[in-house]
Amino acid sequence: MPDVGENAPDFTLPQAGGGEVSLSALKPAPVVLFFYPRDDTPGCTTENKDFTAMKAEFEAAGAHLLGVSKDSIASHEKFVTKHELATTLLSDENGTVCEDYGVWGEKKMYGKTFMGITRATFLIDGEGKIAKAWPKVKVPGHAEEVLEAVKAL
Repeated sequence: MPDVGENAPDFTLPQAGGGEVSLSALKPAPVVLFFYPRDDTPGCTTENKDFTAMKAEFEAAGAHLLGVSKDSIASHEKFVTKHELATTLLSDENGTVCEDYGVWGEKKMYGKTFMGITRATFLIDGEGKIAKAWPKVKVPGHAEEVLEAVKAL
């Protein structure tokens, strides 16, 4: 996982709705990059709805919101439509970006071990450096905490 102060690993990923997003192309705007395990699951839905509800505030602070999971573009598009989401969702189907950010790894649930995405968020400043990282996100209040960090940049 990249440390605060390090350069954020650059990437280009396809986005729901068409086209691609490159992290480096968003400079000098700050970027909120949040990784979540899976479309249309309770925690992931809540997290995306919370960011959607606050999207105007993030935009007013000059920040881009990018959500990343290994789900397909088709899955993202169904998720966006079903829950009326306004976050930009990127598909990392091959997991390269998840690995670059250190969020892909072994997880345990209900006594079973499996590989998956750890819910994590990175605030990337206008120079492309990690300004703040939340390595193990708890969803309630998270979007508000991230917005405060964006405003403090």
